[in-house]
Amino acid sequence: MKMNDYIDLINESIDKFMPINYPQKIFKSMKYTVTLPGKRLRPVMCLEACRMFGGNYEDAIPTACAIEMLHAQTLIHDDLPCMDNDDYRRGQLTNHKVFGEAHAVLAGDALLTFAPQTILKYSKNLGSEKLLKIMEEYFQAAGAFGVIAGQVVDIESEKLMQSFEFSGKIDIDKSELEKTLDYIHTHKTADLFKLALRTGAIIADANDEQINTITEFAQNLGVAFQIADDILDETSTFEQMGKTLGKDKEEGKLTYTSLYGLDKAKEDLNKLIANCFEILEKNKLKSEIFEQILNKIMNC
Repeated sequence: MKMNDYIDLINESIDKFMPINYPQKIFKSMKYTVTLPGKRLRPVMCLEACRMFGGNYEDAIPTACAIEMLHAQTLIHDDLPCMDNDDYRRGQLTNHKVFGEAHAVLAGDALLTFAPQTILKYSKNLGSEKLLKIMEEYFQAAGAFGVIAGQVVDIESEKLMQSFEFSGKIDIDKSELEKTLDYIHTHKTADLFKLALRTGAIIADANDEQINTITEFAQNLGVAFQIADDILDETSTFEQMGKTLGKDKEEGKLTYTSLYGLDKAKEDLNKLIANCFEILEKNKLKSEIFEQILNKIMNC
């Protein structure tokens, strides 16, 4: 399977899994953000991990689509006026701009539960033991120990960054900022990468060593992806990214570029990508898809 084949399969499956029911507005709001044009990176990685470890990628389709629903949920809430207050996402108006703030909140809440329902409804062939493992992975990544924790610390880091800058202690206390930034990148971004790769591996009956390997790969890849996003926030354009740029810097948010500068951010990004290639090579994991993803992040 090529990248575009996976993307087409995911888009077709999402459309099937998300019919517009009554009350129509909430289902339209949910589906709006899930189906915005995008790379479908996380579901693609779930399917490819399943294939790479010897499984049937078709068995992973409901889980892959559910992860894209969960990702859309984080975007809807992240864009809200009480969070990052963004008007555009992937070149289109954000959910609250189209459906109103109240319905956007409810759409995010609904997706949080609709996603695991999708896995359970369409993956009965996997058996109860495997489904339980997938559910454990999903709720760990989706809840207070995962992306929500990352978002909370991201919000709190704005005040932390400002306090250090105003007090002149930015160099003295840089280690605290580094730990905070690592926590944000791990939970706000890398956790969904780990969810995608670990569940794909679980569906393929990968052993513990293989799952540990793909988890290490996902951590490196997720942090690299977020560093690349921080770089692009300062160097790219709206036409390229499809969202408002420069807001992180304007609002004094803690990002890789604000803490380390552009040059070191690019240097560390290359190191993380090199780590990912090394993990694949060392463990004899062959995947044109993952190589394509890594090269695209490195060259962006």
